Amino acid sequence: MDSVSLVSAVVAVAGAAMTGLLGYWQQRRLHARTERNYMERYSSSLALAAYDLQSRLYNILNGHVIDRSGRSYGGYLTSFLVRGSAEEAEHVRRSTAFVFAEYLGWAEILRRDIQFLNLGGSRGNRRIMRQLGQISTSLGRISPTSNELRVFRSHQRAIGELMVHPDSASGQRWCLGYAEFCRRLDQDEVFRSWFAPLLADVDRLAADATPALARLEKWQNELVELVDLLDPSAVLIPSHRSKFRLSDRLSDLSGPA
Repeated sequence: MDSVSLVSAVVAVAGAAMTGLLGYWQQRRLHARTERNYMERYSSSLALAAYDLQSRLYNILNGHVIDRSGRSYGGYLTSFLVRGSAEEAEHVRRSTAFVFAEYLGWAEILRRDIQFLNLGGSRGNRRIMRQLGQISTSLGRISPTSNELRVFRSHQRAIGELMVHPDSASGQRWCLGYAEFCRRLDQDEVFRSWFAPLLADVDRLAADATPALARLEKWQNELVELVDLLDPSAVLIPSHRSKFRLSDRLSDLSGPA
């Protein structure tokens, strides 16, 4: 092989290698952009769903403190489920089941659309996925004192699947809204059967939430931590995202007037 042919061969090999390397980095950038787009697209919806669920848990916990305080008005569950009208009681049951289901729906959407993405390069994304896993474990953990609102992992995934809107597609998914959720509770017996335990548990908590308080507090605190990870600058949810401390609130009741 003469020198010209050798140089041409080297140039060709180098060009092929450079083309391959550029293609690899282009795919890496595209992959990273897809990952960012998915996380940005869904993180705000997941943050709002986590916030709504922790807010409901906060209301239940705070309602227990109000009931213990001897005030003339009752706490959240007492006011609407025990003393409220039939319509108010049904709203509390359904809306509580809905905020649980909506959270599980957005968690399922996030899992579906990022399961093949590499989150290893993003510390923030890894922390979010770890926190989702921790919350899932807490929701499914059996308690020796109370199991109200406990949802096993497989049941969590099933509820999440049911909440994903059937018209949505990968990268553009969304959850059922409250009106559609209620319609399906009324018209679809199979759908309602998945939520019957949650609906019944709300009544049990209204009767006596005391055995479940520690579990509810733990969930509320973990959900607040997730909101903080998803919205660290408090742009989406600027306020009312504090951890409930039951022991502090109850000690305030026994302190000086």
